[in-house]
Amino acid sequence: MSKLDRNKNLSQRMTSELGRAIIAGKYDKDKGLPTEAILCEQFGISRTAVREAIKMLTAKGLISSKPKQGIRILSQEDWNILDSEMLSWMLDEEPSLAVLKEFTQMRMAVEPEACALASRLQNKERIAAIGDALERMKNAMESGDQEAELRADIDFHVAILYATSNRFYIRMRDFTKTALYVSIQHTSPIKALPEAIYEEHARIYQAIKTGNAERAKNGMFLLIDEALTFIEQKLDTN
Repeated sequence: MSKLDRNKNLSQRMTSELGRAIIAGKYDKDKGLPTEAILCEQFGISRTAVREAIKMLTAKGLISSKPKQGIRILSQEDWNILDSEMLSWMLDEEPSLAVLKEFTQMRMAVEPEACALASRLQNKERIAAIGDALERMKNAMESGDQEAELRADIDFHVAILYATSNRFYIRMRDFTKTALYVSIQHTSPIKALPEAIYEEHARIYQAIKTGNAERAKNGMFLLIDEALTFIEQKLDTN
């Protein structure tokens, strides 16, 4: 490995590089990672910086570092994929449809209920934020600005989490932003027309705004189910 740029935060750079390498399977799980001394040499940084990176990777559930056991790579079930940085590493490595499928399945369990809760609570200010994201989405579609459309689409879903006024839903915002940025780009092609995407989102917004919890919940369920079906079909053909 090349030595890291000394003008940047060395621990963070090493954490990112090692984390991506572990996720990509570049280290033998049975052998684990090299010793601290070898990592110092490979990355050209101090033992203090290496230990800080090891702490960060341990917190993300990627590794375990104990005396006499060395630095072990943990099983994927232990990985903290709700950590937005960790998830971005997983999705940056040639986005895995299997990862997107798992994320979409989780969305199915979370977002429809979030829509229902937002409909019942009727926090006008936060519901207005959903409407604002929808309007920006429409304007971006009309101007052909795909990046702005994507950002507005993500903001729409995150605004729904905020409209629940539930701290557990809200704390999922960074994870949701990270995964949706990749997921939407993969699943949007299933729509024949951009207008169809807008109309589906508009129906969800109107249901939340008018307090129709069941319609809001069902609308979001159908939106996500369509994306999930598309991902499953692509997995079957690969």
